Amino acid sequence: MSDIFARLYFAFELAADSFRSNILRTTLAVLGVMIGISSIIIVFSAGEGVKGLLLDQVESYGANTTQVEIKVPSSKKGGEGETQSAMALLSGAQVTTMNHDDLDDILAIDNVKAAYGLMLTQETVKYENELHHGMVWATGASFIDIDRSEIEEGRYFTQTEDQSLTQVVVLGKEIKEKLFGDSTAVDASIRVRNTRFRVIGVIKERGAVMGVNFDEFVYMPVQTLQKKVMGIDYFTNIIAELYDMSLADDTNEEIRRVMRENHDIDPSEEIGESMWDTGQDDFRVASMAEIVEIFDEMSAVLTVLLLALVAISLVVGGVGVMNMMYVIVGERTPEIGLRKAVGAKHFDIMMQLIVESVLVTLVGGVVGIVVGVLVSFAIAYSASAQGYAWTFSVPIAAYLTAIGFSLLFGVLFGLYPAQKAAKLDPIEAMRHE
Repeated sequence: MSDIFARLYFAFELAADSFRSNILRTTLAVLGVMIGISSIIIVFSAGEGVKGLLLDQVESYGANTTQVEIKVPSSKKGGEGETQSAMALLSGAQVTTMNHDDLDDILAIDNVKAAYGLMLTQETVKYENELHHGMVWATGASFIDIDRSEIEEGRYFTQTEDQSLTQVVVLGKEIKEKLFGDSTAVDASIRVRNTRFRVIGVIKERGAVMGVNFDEFVYMPVQTLQKKVMGIDYFTNIIAELYDMSLADDTNEEIRRVMRENHDIDPSEEIGESMWDTGQDDFRVASMAEIVEIFDEMSAVLTVLLLALVAISLVVGGVGVMNMMYVIVGERTPEIGLRKAVGAKHFDIMMQLIVESVLVTLVGGVVGIVVGVLVSFAIAYSASAQGYAWTFSVPIAAYLTAIGFSLLFGVLFGLYPAQKAAKLDPIEAMRHE
């Protein structure tokens, strides 16, 4: 065993001497590997950053919540039915079956702490000579307790104001500044469509959440919007806050049971009442935990796809290493012949060249890790400076993958040149010029 270590150490010394004798060639080979390895680190780190950002965005709707939203019934169940439903909604189909009876029955479920109905519509909003097209986010009074939004001025509306169809609104920070500038908005009157409303509060700046800018919203009691603005009696969504998220799956099943009973949907025995989508359902139920799980799966798939692309640059770097090893074999043919003539074995020649190849890729790997970490930190810092919840993180898997690829590519791309060198005839090799 000690003899093997001694021969490996000697091979390492020869490799180091080779690198010092041609720094430019070695640097170019290292650079090719470095680019691929740094890309691995950046991909893993970016994946963690994006996942953290998406989780923050999802949880901003309320971490302990589950959502019921309208869905167009389809002829198929499961994923194909979801696609049909999405296409139908995009084509302008309306589902008007989710109403206050559904909300009351969901509130009666043991694990449901609070819930509110939701409508989102675009309306003209006017104050004096200022006119804007704004999004009206109509909710129940419990929205402000469930959601992450905070009041900056005034207050949010109460359940009594919602039930009595009081004409009050709360403004997002951005729409407030568009209408009022630096002036106080609380107690001022604005018009939504042609109906006058009193401003009772302003919500703190929140920014975009999953592409939706909450600062542009006009917040209104949902029943006021239904009866006095739109003339409807249905919701597009119901948001429920749960006491215990560990019971979310059971609670979702209970919500599905209640909704199917209210909407006269009778799942067949073949489908089963626990089926998440019977195809007949005109609603969809999903907890934040399920949405987070979907994002995790999407993030994992995206990371794998990006790593597949990164592997291409690693192969290019590995080909550079192989070319370098061929050059080394050509330059050292007489030396290799002499070593074999004086007793060097097949293993010694192979090991000398494989060690050189692995050393190049390892150096490239270490430099690539350092560069990748620095670039990843710069990306995280820039994103954080822009107000995104992007945390800097490089998982252990990234380092292991980077080192693993470095060793693998070092052996793979050094193996063939090493075999070729080890098979040289000593006499012919010494004659080589």
